[in-house]
Amino acid sequence: MDELSIVKRPTPTAQRPLLGLTVLAVEDSRYASEAIRLLCLRSGARIRRADSIASAARHVATYRPEVAIVDLGLPDGSGLTLIERLAAASEPPDVILATTGQDRADAERAAIAAGAHGLLPKPIDTLAGFQQAILAHLDPERRPKGLRVMSADRVDPDPLALEEDLALAERMLMDDGVAPGFITAFLQGLARTGRDDALLSQTEGLREGQPDLRDRLHALIAARRTGTSAAI
Repeated sequence: MDELSIVKRPTPTAQRPLLGLTVLAVEDSRYASEAIRLLCLRSGARIRRADSIASAARHVATYRPEVAIVDLGLPDGSGLTLIERLAAASEPPDVILATTGQDRADAERAAIAAGAHGLLPKPIDTLAGFQQAILAHLDPERRPKGLRVMSADRVDPDPLALEEDLALAERMLMDDGVAPGFITAFLQGLARTGRDDALLSQTEGLREGQPDLRDRLHALIAARRTGTSAAI
């Protein structure tokens, strides 16, 4: 076997249109990351996960992902900062997509201005939408040949990942260095990922600066972890 055949990239197929791609998911939510992992698996892509800007920097220092999906709300800074760095790199990813559970129009404008190719709004759980968001920005020779059936399938992340996220939110609440507003946004993204309309409506009324915000968030998280609904 010669050297060229060893490094030859797998050819994408209609069933696995992202075959041969490596996706870096920069996402602090285990639940959202699990959804992306399942979508990558169904699409033929490999996935690596980073839960912060610092972790993502370590990843890109050792390998070049073809696709980067960056959450805009990260524990050590704005995902827009990371998008700017990735876009300005000497070998940037072929596709950079932002993701968020916040207002789509504002987030999309900011992400594209920072250098992203587009936005994947949460929930990221539809196979066809996930694949098309990436394929639309790849060179034609990197896309599968011929007709492709667009799957309407959705993925369902493991509920244990949701429990991990709620436990993380609870730990963040006990850390005075984490702003309650960040935790509120984290829960809103979790609500959109899990299609939890009740949680979304409960968090949308919360604002940074409310004197009892930490107490309200704590009650809300505790209620979600015990399967009850909190009146906040």
